[in-house]
Amino acid sequence: MKTALIAGKTVAKIDKHIIGNLLLDQASVEDVRQEQMIIGIRNEAGEIYRLIGAAKLNSYMNAMEELLDLEMVDELEQQEEQRDGCDAIFSEG
Repeated sequence: MKTALIAGKTVAKIDKHIIGNLLLDQASVEDVRQEQMIIGIRNEAGEIYRLIGAAKLNSYMNAMEELLDLEMVDELEQQEEQRDGCDAIFSEG
């Protein structure tokens, strides 16, 4: 899986736990957006500051499980369509 920070956005306090729990390769925002499934992470201000891209459903589901284990909430859980180019958007619960 690939990840990128979005320039000009404040990193969330929980970010070090996200990075610690997921095996992520640093990439550009453009590279991450090329992946099959995209997860957005919101900071405390409600802005998406990090993107995580997964090429395979298994990787995507593993990432979702890890974020849920961190007690983060997926705001798109009940929706079928993407929002802001993301299949899931997590923030602290």
